[in-house]
This record gives sequence, structure tokens and C-alpha cells, in this order.
Amino acid sequence: MASTPGTPRLLRAMNDRAALDLLLTQGPLSRTTLGKLTGLSKPTASQLLSRLESAGLVRASGTSGGRPGPNAQLYEINGGIAYVAGLDVTPARIRSAVADLTGQVIGRYELPTPGRSAKGTVERVVKAIDGALGDAGLAKDRLHRVAIGTPGGFDPTTGRLRYATHLPGWHAPHLLDELAAAIGVPLEVENDVNLAAVAEQRLGHARASDNFVLLWGEEGIGAAIVINGRLLRGATGGAGEVAFLPLPGTPLVRNVGRNNAGGFQELAGGEPVLALARSQGLKARTPQAAIAAALETPGAGDEVLTEFAHRLAVGLAAVVAVVDPELIVLAGGVITAGGERLRGLVQAELAELAVPRPRLLMTGVPTDPVLSGALQSALSATRDEVFDTAGPAVGGGTDQPYPHQS
Repeated sequence: MASTPGTPRLLRAMNDRAALDLLLTQGPLSRTTLGKLTGLSKPTASQLLSRLESAGLVRASGTSGGRPGPNAQLYEINGGIAYVAGLDVTPARIRSAVADLTGQVIGRYELPTPGRSAKGTVERVVKAIDGALGDAGLAKDRLHRVAIGTPGGFDPTTGRLRYATHLPGWHAPHLLDELAAAIGVPLEVENDVNLAAVAEQRLGHARASDNFVLLWGEEGIGAAIVINGRLLRGATGGAGEVAFLPLPGTPLVRNVGRNNAGGFQELAGGEPVLALARSQGLKARTPQAAIAAALETPGAGDEVLTEFAHRLAVGLAAVVAVVDPELIVLAGGVITAGGERLRGLVQAELAELAVPRPRLLMTGVPTDPVLSGALQSALSATRDEVFDTAGPAVGGGTDQPYPHQS
């Protein structure tokens, strides 16, 4: 029977969720501490913990020490009650990971995919998931949800991938249905830069920012836009595809979808950055190496960094004029290779080109941001489901799937 506002059952569920969130972010906690943090009486906090422990959602985790008097029993989230997988897909590889409900990564796998054909995408995704599960020592039936990050975005109307012609095998008309059927658990597929922003929002510098832009610089330029705490995806999933921005300093690019290029990409993408470095006599094989070399080369390197910062600021000025964010996060291997020096140059140049003055910070999630964002996205949905105690009464062992979890 559905709960209605104000019923004891719903109020218990609200208290349960508050306690579970506290245990997730601040645990392990004792009954007394949890009662103080939630405002519940000691008897109510004890009943709550007993109920959650019986449901397999929390478990005892040792005792407190170092204080006068008897040690208190501590409780923590039972991470083994649910597992999620995240995937980061690029043209060259699929990187996967499995995490328990607390967010602890317990398995990883990487599947190289150089020179692959457009066939076999579903099989490769399943292989990447199975590889991470195997590394974690888990059977496939322990998995609760999967989140995948890819370049471009899937059109919510057609289900087709757009803005990513460089990713072969991901443009079939019914690919999402085929993936969901093969994986067998709830599946979400999201733009890779959007997932980097999710990681920044949950784990990085944007935790206190409801309005921010993440600018991504690898071989390609991209952005994620968060407004009022929510990702802006656009009508076709194309919000943030700033590579296609027409900008001063480059010829106007036409047929941008077919050419997979645009003004900002031609100005500050990987190949233009590499060409810029070589024009100053710097020898490098990759854009990231070019920026690293610029940091170590007085004179010519200074010219490269100053020009690169100018190009980034030109694109950001267009974004800032429309969005007016409180924070801009700089991410992606090519941009982060420039470190604080590049960030300072971009900040100073943007101040000359834009009226708003948002803060600029280098990413707080420098390692595997797309994969981290995929895991965080999958965890958020799974926790909402697993932590919902307003449904039927729960039971089972500490490692059994929660009844609400499909």
C-alpha cells in the first residue's frame, strides 16, 4: 500500500534515509552520534539502527575508542548490498570499473579497441563489464546498474548517437535497446564530459556550486553546463558541444556535423595545439606533451602557453556571456597539463574578454573523471532505490540484494 504524507511509515522512511546519508558521508557512527546528528532520541535512533541492520542496509563495524567509559558500537553502510559498474568509452579503448554501494571501487578492467570495425559494440561492452566484475570477484547477478560515458550524446527522441562521428559502432538505430538487453540491469548512457561534471559535482571543486561550467580539453574540446544543480543536456543532447562554436580567429566551418569540427575545435583542439607548439620549435608527439614541454621552455614555451590561454578564453567568453556561471572548471589532459600557470593565464585573459568574472579552477578529479562520474551517476540512482524503506518490509542477509533493487 502506498504511503501518504504524515504517516508513521513515511516518517520512518524519511528518518531512515537521513541516517543512511549520514552514515554514507560521515560514518562509521555510534547510535549516540547518529541520534545527535539526526535530532532523534536515543530510543528512536536505536530502533532505527536495529531496523536498518535487520534489513541488511547497515552493519556493525567495530567500536569507538580513546574516550572515558565503555566503547560504543559503531555502524556503517553495508556496501555489499549493491554493486554498480561504470564505463568510459573512447575510440581507442573501453575502461570499466565496479564499485560497491559506498562508492569503493573494487574491480577495474581496460579493453583496448584500436582500429575496430563498427560491429561487435555490444559484445565489447559486455566484455568490459565482465572484466571488471571478474577483477572484483563478483558474479554478474550481483550487478545492479550500469552507467556508460561516450563522446557526443544520444538524442532522446531517436535514441541515436549524435556529435560523435569518430566513435564507430555506436550509431546503430537500436543500440541502446540491444545494450540494455545484453547487460540485463538498468542502464544509463551519458555524454562523457557531462559525467566528468558529475564527478566534479560529487567529488571535486563544484560540490558547493549549483551553477558551473566544466571545459574539457583533450583531442577534442567540449563542455558540460550545470544550472541550478542539474545538467543541461538540450533538446537533442547537444548542450555543451562547444567545439562547434563559431569563433574569431578561425575560418567559418560549415557542415559541422559531417566534418565533426567547428570554430572552437579548430582554435583550441588537440591538433591546433600541437601545431601551435611546433610553430614555436617545440618537439612533441601529442598535444599534452606539447603543453608539458611549453612549461619547461622559456621564451617559446611562454608564447605557446599565452596563445593557448587566449584561445581558451575566447571560447569561454562566448559561453560565459550566455550562461554566467559562478565557477568554471578546467579539465581534460591537454588543459590540465598546463597546471596552475595556464589556469592563471586563462583567468587573466577571460577578465579582459567577458563582463562576468567567474572563478576558474583546475579539476579536483584529475584521475579518470569520466569513469568516476559514471560510477557516481549509477550510485546515485541505486542508492535512491536501495535506501527507499517506505516500500514492503525488508529482510535478508547482509549481502543479499535489497528487495526494491531490480
